[in-house]
Amino acid sequence: MPQLNPAPWFAILVFSWLVFITVIPTKVMSHTSPNEPAPLDSEKHETEPWNWPWQ
Repeated sequence: MPQLNPAPWFAILVFSWLVFITVIPTKVMSHTSPNEPAPLDSEKHETEPWNWPWQ
């Protein structure tokens, strides 16, 4: 039965994992975010307590 011969399927498995391990991570890591985070202001905003009418 030809489907039990592991020779071509093992080679395909090894080659596909080599592609997954070498090519795909380098392509994914080379992408940059279009929206780089901006530094936050160092000033602190003053907050006021809420005036709850039912308390």
